[in-house]
Amino acid sequence: MQSEPGDYVVGVMMAILGLIGLFLAAGAADSEMYVFGLSLAGFAGLFIFGLVKRFYDRQDEARALARERNNV
Repeated sequence: MQSEPGDYVVGVMMAILGLIGLFLAAGAADSEMYVFGLSLAGFAGLFIFGLVKRFYDRQDEARALARERNNV
């Protein structure tokens, strides 16, 4: 099962946004920017975990379909 190139592009973009969020939180002068930076980093991390989960779900689905074809 091959992954789509778009998943890699979106994953890299989200990693960059997560790093930007961490830099915003680190250099924050007020609490609102601190919370926004941490929220952006958290969202990016959860989004990337979602991409990883989707990748392995697709692999599991392909394996299940292959098992069904072999058992028929």
